[in-house]
Amino acid sequence: GGADEIYALGGAHAIAAFSYGTEQIAPVSLIVGPGNQHVTEAKRQCYGQVGIDFIAGPSEVLIIAEEGADPRIIAADMLAQAEHDPLAKSMLVTTCENLANEVIDSIHKQLALLPTAEIASRSWEDYGEVVLATDITEAIEIANEHAPEHLEIMVNDPGSVVNDLVNYGSLFIGQFTAEVFGDYASGTNHTLPTLKAARYTGGVWAGTFLKVCTHQSMTSSAMLEISGLVSNMARGEGLIAHARAAEIRKEIFG
Repeated sequence: GGADEIYALGGAHAIAAFSYGTEQIAPVSLIVGPGNQHVTEAKRQCYGQVGIDFIAGPSEVLIIAEEGADPRIIAADMLAQAEHDPLAKSMLVTTCENLANEVIDSIHKQLALLPTAEIASRSWEDYGEVVLATDITEAIEIANEHAPEHLEIMVNDPGSVVNDLVNYGSLFIGQFTAEVFGDYASGTNHTLPTLKAARYTGGVWAGTFLKVCTHQSMTSSAMLEISGLVSNMARGEGLIAHARAAEIRKEIFG
């Protein structure tokens, strides 16, 4: 196992090269990994010619926080996503109005110190969001509806909410667990679904590179047992050749 060839190229033209092949590059069966909007569109257009992991949009983080969470940490984590891309989305869902206001203040203070403030501020102004939930149950419902790429929880009893959170790319539990640790060092794969795709898929893992092929082999007695059923179902659908494929075996081997 492992890589047999490595190519130093990227962008939409790299997706085309790996999909259709060039004089130097043989076409591949599967392309995985994130890219900018041009790479994402190239993956979308080449899908079918080549397999892909999923269509990944701008980076996302949603943070659920209760009273007692540190607003400076929350603001820092939101800005860590915001500096990726002007289209990145950072969202706080909290049950505490004071915390919500403190986070907003901290974001403005930290933005003033960021070399990447031009990008991060555009993201925050256009796509940043702070939502006040009536209780933790509503906060969980909001998170499951948004199905974020990255989901952080900074609540008093994380164990009481973890099992109710079902739609996310990767979950970061507690104030010690920064999303950026997942970016660089904590060990989970960080190619994750965005744009609510976490409702139906997870991130890239070893199984992404595997395919499941089924097979079947029947004994004569098993064939005789189900051939009548299959014949009836096929005739009910008007697929007579289907029915005959079952019936002829019963006639010959029955």
